[in-house]
Formats: sequence, C-alpha cells, structure tokens
Amino acid sequence: MRHILLLATSLSLIAQPPDSKPDPFKPFQFLLGDWVGQGSGAPGAGSGDFSLQYDLQGHVLVRKSYAEYPASQNRPAYRHDDLMIVYMDEGAKTPKAIYFDSEGHVISYSVVSSENSVRFVSGAAAGQPRYRLTYRKTGDDTVALEFEIAPPGKPDAFASYIQASARRKGPK
Repeated sequence: MRHILLLATSLSLIAQPPDSKPDPFKPFQFLLGDWVGQGSGAPGAGSGDFSLQYDLQGHVLVRKSYAEYPASQNRPAYRHDDLMIVYMDEGAKTPKAIYFDSEGHVISYSVVSSENSVRFVSGAAAGQPRYRLTYRKTGDDTVALEFEIAPPGKPDAFASYIQASARRKGPK
C-alpha cells in the first residue's frame, strides 16, 4: 500500500505543469508577424516591409526591415536595410535592443513599453545624435511608427525624421 501511495504521489508531481514564467516579450505581441508599410519624412516618401519574429528558441526577437525610396531631384533611388535584435538584459530584467543597418549605423536601445506601444530610445553620448523609434498599435492589424532624431548637444530635442504606417500581411 505504501508503494502505491508513493507511486501515486510521484505521478501527480510529474503530471503537474511546469511553472510558467511570464513572457518578457509580451509587450511586443502586437508587432509579431510580417508587415508592409509606407511613410514619409526627411528621406522622402517611401515604402517597405518589416517582420518581427521570435528566434533562438524564444530568447530574442529579430526585426528585419527595409525601405525603398524613389529617385528625387537631389538623389538617386535607394534601399535602406536594417536588422534589430531585442533581448532581455539579465541584470535589469528589461528588454534592450541592438540595431544594425546598411548605412553602417550600430545603435544600442533601451526599451519602454505599454499595452499598445513600444519605444526604442538610444542613450545620450557626447557629440552624437540620439534616436527614438516608436511603434503604436492603431488597430488589430495596423501600427503607426515614428523615427525621431535629437541633434548632438540637445539629447531631448527629438524631431520627427520619418512617420509611417504599416499593416499586417497575414496571421502572426
């Protein structure tokens, strides 16, 4: 009888679901998937795509993006490609991001989020501009984004550089 009780107790422990940890990337859920967008700003009117997906078995989010700009009087047509990896800062337990683009920029971001928005903000460094990228949910399958730049020496004087909207291409 004692063996049956011990076996039943052991089986009940095995059958229990593991402790579920909260998803540290929950604020990004509204951005998961593939998106198509269009916008305007200092570089001119353009269009492009971006995607945001889990990678490395759920330990990071990877955003891949491109924008295409037609030729204007002052410049030829061009394409801008970028890659951003969002990860959890183990010490602070907060999301951070690192960004790379086809123009040679590398930007480290802190992340501030709410239920319907995610904001990436770069740190202030002497003699360097500061960057802020905000995604705001505008509908079930639509988002608005704004990329802002603060000039060197004025780290809080952000001015809009690009404003765009995007719609989800398909299911998350």
